[in-house]
Amino acid sequence: MAIEDCTSHHPTPMQNKNDRMASRVISRLTPKNSVLFVCDMQGRFSKTIKFFPEIVKTSKRMVDAAKILDIPIFVTEQYPKGLGHTVPDLGLADIKKYEKTRFSMCVPDLVPAINDSNNIILVGIEAHACVLQTTLDLLEKGKNVHVVVDAVSSRTLPDRAGQLCHPPKLVAVKIAHFVGFEKIEKKYAFKQMDRAGAVLTTSECVLLGLLQDASHPKFKEVQKLILEPAPDVGLVSKL
Repeated sequence: MAIEDCTSHHPTPMQNKNDRMASRVISRLTPKNSVLFVCDMQGRFSKTIKFFPEIVKTSKRMVDAAKILDIPIFVTEQYPKGLGHTVPDLGLADIKKYEKTRFSMCVPDLVPAINDSNNIILVGIEAHACVLQTTLDLLEKGKNVHVVVDAVSSRTLPDRAGQLCHPPKLVAVKIAHFVGFEKIEKKYAFKQMDRAGAVLTTSECVLLGLLQDASHPKFKEVQKLILEPAPDVGLVSKL
């Protein structure tokens, strides 16, 4: 009796990824085919999101570039009546805010506004919740999603326990567990986005991709943002 080669029916993860890449061509970023999504960057989260000041600074970098390059900006706020409004440091006072209670940014009154945009540049919080669900919704709509990993974060579970000056052994064990859990949570949020077809990128990579050439008429303005680098606190490796 012939032995069936089972491997032919079970593609490896690398084969699956190659198949996805072959079946879908990601269009290059240009100011004309891109929009910027700013997800739930509200003041109430400032004390619970890891590296929140750094995330704000990097997101501001993307906002400034979008304004220079005339890229449309879309901003959501998660239940602002209870969670407050977008932090003023982002300079988004003149930009419409879409209120929501669902986790995804793809609310009914926002989606029609991006029908003609192929590329969505995504920053904000939280990686494993609103950013992930926004990414999956946009991918289902056929959009290319560029997740700026140095402008995306989540909560830090051990922060609450870290207020203890001398935690007992049991608490220390729990802290170690939560640190590992938090790292895994973010790691697998990004893994899920990657496997679904999103582009995981950095703020500087996006800026250079949008310019493409030093002869771009707005190069000097954007170059000022590039010359002042994003906060280097290990965000890319730790997220």
